[in-house]
Amino acid sequence: MSKFEYLRLADAVAAEIANGTFKPGDRLPPQRNFAYERKIAVSTASRVYTELLRRGLVVGEVGRGTFISGEAKRGITAPNEPQGARIDLEFNYPTLPTQSALIAKSLEGLERPAALDIALRQATSVGTANARNISTSFLSRQNWSPKPEQLVFTANGRQSIAAVLAALVPTGGRCGVEVLTYPFIKGIAARLGVTLVPLAMDEAGVRPDAVQKAHREAHLSALYLQPTIQNPLGITMPPSRRTDLLRVVEKLGLVVIEDAVYAFLDDVPPLAALAPDCCVVIDSLSKKVAPGLALGFIVSPPRLRESIMASVRSGGWTASGYAFAAGQRLMGDGTASELSRLKRLDARQRQQMAADRLAGFAMQTNAKSYHLWLTLPPHWRSQTFVAAAARRDIALTPSTTFAAAPGHAPNAVRLALAAPTLEQLDTGLRALSGILNAKEEDFDSTE
Repeated sequence: MSKFEYLRLADAVAAEIANGTFKPGDRLPPQRNFAYERKIAVSTASRVYTELLRRGLVVGEVGRGTFISGEAKRGITAPNEPQGARIDLEFNYPTLPTQSALIAKSLEGLERPAALDIALRQATSVGTANARNISTSFLSRQNWSPKPEQLVFTANGRQSIAAVLAALVPTGGRCGVEVLTYPFIKGIAARLGVTLVPLAMDEAGVRPDAVQKAHREAHLSALYLQPTIQNPLGITMPPSRRTDLLRVVEKLGLVVIEDAVYAFLDDVPPLAALAPDCCVVIDSLSKKVAPGLALGFIVSPPRLRESIMASVRSGGWTASGYAFAAGQRLMGDGTASELSRLKRLDARQRQQMAADRLAGFAMQTNAKSYHLWLTLPPHWRSQTFVAAAARRDIALTPSTTFAAAPGHAPNAVRLALAAPTLEQLDTGLRALSGILNAKEEDFDSTE
């Protein structure tokens, strides 16, 4: 079969998905059966399935088969925006009942003309000396204190990731990532023309030998990692793994893009505390304060700062003057630190609730985290479980969203515990427990 005929067959299956012949959650036949039905070679069937995986039209679940994903568009797409579900266990933005009052008190006077005159001016990627001093003091933790001259600012954490990835990895280059990773890195990399290389993990995080193997086979330019409270697994790398990993990173001449967005929930210093010249730390105020009051931070080694600043400018990722003004107040008067402290307590309370309500099910988590990874019983599939939960007005995220490359994903879902009220969370977790104990056939899959 020629290349064009094989692509036409993949297009035909895609059309069947689009017209409803195949529906989300439907299982495709094994490749050998597909080949027999379509009167093609098994090797051709494999190429067709690979093409469907590449387009995002199907997902593979280890030991279970290939299923229709429900995504009708080609290419890599970002996770959906919040849809107003009654109980949101999909998006992980912590919101405390008291946080708006605390924020309002901190921002008192910012509406005055003199203050606004300053706040509404054009900002730069490096802010002001005062902004850098306040930010480095706020970001400092035990055994790690960045210098003001290391700081670069963006409008949010995602823009920080994009700016650093663009600065460090050339178009057509490769960046190593955890095999299950932050979903938005996939869309960012695709738009920058960067290939993500999945790195094998164990209970301590990314394996150093996986980095060596990937670099040997694919020549990596950088790594993007979350070493503290990793998303979605909640892993915090122990000291021994950090040392071993950084030894390999320094030997290979790589740079680590260290996403520290959840690190405020723990006391562990970043990898940059051990290897300041080969780690770029990324952080933001969105989790610590509020998603609508975002300011992104990049802590760069001196040798990389100029290229990162240029990347921020060329990408149009500079924060607004108002974000600088509000962020300086919140960090300078201790409000951001107090909110971080209260959210640490809140996360522990929510994790304990989840452990109680989902006792007996296979969970991987971190007692300090705002999310957990739930491995489903054999009678459930990830996509179908998400659909069943949605019919109970509960939104959560399937494992395929976090898979670094199209193909096989664990039979699991991520639960984000931060957004609902405690009462809503209790209701949602109890409902999920009931769904887990039921079977797929107990839920009508049609509207």
